[in-house]
Amino acid sequence: MSRARSHLRAALFLAAASARGITTQVAARRGLSAWPVPQEPSMEYQDAVRMLNTLQTNAGYLEQVKRQRGDPQTQLEAMELYLARSGLQVEDLDRLNIIHVTGTKGKGSTCAFTECILRSYGLKTGFFRLTQEDGQVEPGSLFLCHACLLSPSPRTSEISCLSSPHLVQVRERIRINGQPISPELFTKYFWRLYHRLEETKDGSCVSMPPYFRFLTLMAFHVFLQEKVDLAVVEVGIGGAYDCTNIIRKPVVCGVSSLGIDHTSLLGDTVEKIAWQKGGIFKQGVPAFTVLQPEGPLAVLRDRAQQISCPLYLCPMLEALEEGGPPLTLGLEGEHQRSNAALALQLAHCWLQRQDRHGAGEPKASRPGLLWQLPLAPVFQPTSHMRLGLRNTEWPGRTQVLRRGPLTWYLDGAHTASSAQACVRWFRQALQGRERPSGGPEVRVLLFNATGDRDPAALLKLLQPCQFDYAVFCPNLTEVSSTGNADQQNFTVTLDQVLLRCLEHQQHWNHLDEEQASPDLWSAPSPEPGGSASLLLAPHPPHTCSASSLVFSCISHALQWISQGRDPIFQPPSPPKGLLTHPVAHSGASILREAAAIHVLVTGSLHLVGGVLKLLEPALSQ
Repeated sequence: MSRARSHLRAALFLAAASARGITTQVAARRGLSAWPVPQEPSMEYQDAVRMLNTLQTNAGYLEQVKRQRGDPQTQLEAMELYLARSGLQVEDLDRLNIIHVTGTKGKGSTCAFTECILRSYGLKTGFFRLTQEDGQVEPGSLFLCHACLLSPSPRTSEISCLSSPHLVQVRERIRINGQPISPELFTKYFWRLYHRLEETKDGSCVSMPPYFRFLTLMAFHVFLQEKVDLAVVEVGIGGAYDCTNIIRKPVVCGVSSLGIDHTSLLGDTVEKIAWQKGGIFKQGVPAFTVLQPEGPLAVLRDRAQQISCPLYLCPMLEALEEGGPPLTLGLEGEHQRSNAALALQLAHCWLQRQDRHGAGEPKASRPGLLWQLPLAPVFQPTSHMRLGLRNTEWPGRTQVLRRGPLTWYLDGAHTASSAQACVRWFRQALQGRERPSGGPEVRVLLFNATGDRDPAALLKLLQPCQFDYAVFCPNLTEVSSTGNADQQNFTVTLDQVLLRCLEHQQHWNHLDEEQASPDLWSAPSPEPGGSASLLLAPHPPHTCSASSLVFSCISHALQWISQGRDPIFQPPSPPKGLLTHPVAHSGASILREAAAIHVLVTGSLHLVGGVLKLLEPALSQ
């Protein structure tokens, strides 16, 4: 590390040094986090979450597993064994009437739309989302899905959902009727499953599955015991070897838009990734996908044909709107129309296969083929479908919070294509705003990216937003999260996340320099040692550009950005040294005087979740 970086880290991460004690050691032979286990577990929610956190796999152990990856098929077999030890067989999952959804982009939004549509019919819904967005992948634990935070309303019957990554509390991952299960319900089912697995252990197996597999098992038990009418299950990573793929007979499957993500696990081309996603197809079970590039679409088609899975291509949303009023979506952004079109087909198919009335009248149209795939039916969306689409909410995705002079734009985009969609949404939102009088407007980017994401590529896509300041921080709500079990994460070390933020800042500064001196940087490089080499050599990069800062945690970043002007986020006095950096000091004056401050928070759903925890304290209650 250069001397400049050392000084920067000392200045901005002073408080973080005391938190190193939370980095745990590799425990026993499994590499589990060594959180103290209560001798007599009480029936308190935080005790249950702390015990669950002991199943998180250490960062060091994860790296070892990545180097020594075994047969993924054996991991699915291990998941079935855990299921049997918990008292269930794979056949029991058939009673959940599952909608299984995978994809790279939009699968969570698709699940949220689908769940809300079916809940509007009076069904009791379950939603489980186990997605590990930030590359925190445990050995063999590829996962399920999570539902939107929807306003509670009484229903005659219920649906269940499984969701991840959680934004604020782990119980968000398992939802019934759009709401996270209560702390009491979470606690009850956690200890029931934990003790059952303890009782069935023997010398040939490890007693407890890792964190995400445990949550998957727990969600299945919750949904069965609470007697949901259906469960919306979102795949975590990929599909073929995801731990949710022990589901044998879903009612219907869906594949949202495909792209490049999790390349170390799924492959480095969209075609390889499509092969993994198509692994959730089942013989005789209808599957739907949206329009994809020709290559990955051909892979999906071949995967479906090999096992006699009827795969359909969703018509555009405009085809379903034709002849009726336009559909109103609760989630903003043009890209949500594709997700809504897929959700309508999934809900329509589920209703038909379950012999439910009110699935929507078909429109007069001839069946068509596109890319050798049959088009899904075009039907007239019912009033229940329209209501479900309109009422869908999902915190952290194209979400806007207006607080006095501050407007927070929250979107957990973490792939290139989702970042492009985020930029379009943000710029459109700014174009439609009322311009303030009496002072300047300031644009701030709050960013973090983790896992195997390419931060330089993501930051380059964000540059057209013309930010005045770029702020980087780890996904740590506070310098130390030991007081809140929901926010603990043992899959990375403190050093790793801090160094990653410094790298993000360097990428941003480099992009700034390129933008400021396009002719210099785009000039062809001379031969080494040539006469022009000294003239073309750029100045050494600054340690910190005039517009970028790094903070040790989300709270410190928000304190600097808001300058006490957010009426709800009112933390104690800022820590000493928060304004010692020249950019932080001068920027604070500008932010205090600005007539409007527009803050885009993006790059990581975990970052967005940490911001929401501080800006919306009610979510933690």
